[in-house]
Amino acid sequence: MVIWGGQWVVGSSALSHVDAFNLTTLRYAAAALLLLGLLALVEGPRALRLDGHGPRLFWLGTLGFAGFNLFAYVGLQHAGATSASLITSLAPLLAALLLWLRGAGRPSRATIVALAVAIFGVAVVLGRGDPLSVFSGSFGWGDLLVLAGVASFLLYTLSAPSVPGFSPLRYTALTAALGWISILAATVVADAAGFEHVPSASAVQAALPALAYISLLGAVVAVTTWNLGVARLGAQDASLFTNLMPVTTFAIEIARGHHATGAELGGAALTIAALVGGNIATRRQPAAAYSPEVNAAAA
Repeated sequence: MVIWGGQWVVGSSALSHVDAFNLTTLRYAAAALLLLGLLALVEGPRALRLDGHGPRLFWLGTLGFAGFNLFAYVGLQHAGATSASLITSLAPLLAALLLWLRGAGRPSRATIVALAVAIFGVAVVLGRGDPLSVFSGSFGWGDLLVLAGVASFLLYTLSAPSVPGFSPLRYTALTAALGWISILAATVVADAAGFEHVPSASAVQAALPALAYISLLGAVVAVTTWNLGVARLGAQDASLFTNLMPVTTFAIEIARGHHATGAELGGAALTIAALVGGNIATRRQPAAAYSPEVNAAAA
């Protein structure tokens, strides 16, 4: 979560040199190769086989990696790193709503209240103290794209149980590699249509330090350690750590000279408190209330 919190700031810096489409293509070309190499090393070359799940893995990779990263990074070009991090941290509570829509049961009253309070906290930050201003332009289409990216990744996560017998590392590596094909295709279309442009060698070189961070740390180390953490702690306890993401982003932005207002800090604290409270309330429910799909959603 600390790595992912820093990723929004670093990614925003990289976007000043390379556009979102080409940046994501370069990022996951490196990340997918590293993940596949790690998979072969840890589980053996046989783990690289699709075992008849090729079409599903391709679709899920497109949803989770192409959908999340293209939506989120295009959105990041028009939304601040802090607001993007706060929106992303809503994922555990948004997952409860998606599960409800998928027939997994109505969220508890505590979850609904926590989600409402967390969204209000985000609105306070985006509106710089005036939450109602989000309805008059403060909540822009960049923020909506980040939210769409979060929803894409949640659907990808919820669908993990539909590929039985795959470890978290195998599921991540194969879907990332297949998702990269969709990322590349979208980038080729965007470049050909003139929406984006193939970056120059000097632009890539300027973005290289940031690209190394979001590829090696953000897309490989963070995903792998997150999956290992979920396996050891359980999804419900692990999901509590998502609150470190906006804290990290805020800390980095303040260290870089951003003068956070009292309203921004208060809104962020309110959002984090709501997420913590919602997580604790959920974990206090009877264990029988949790299904594998609920645990996968929290992860």
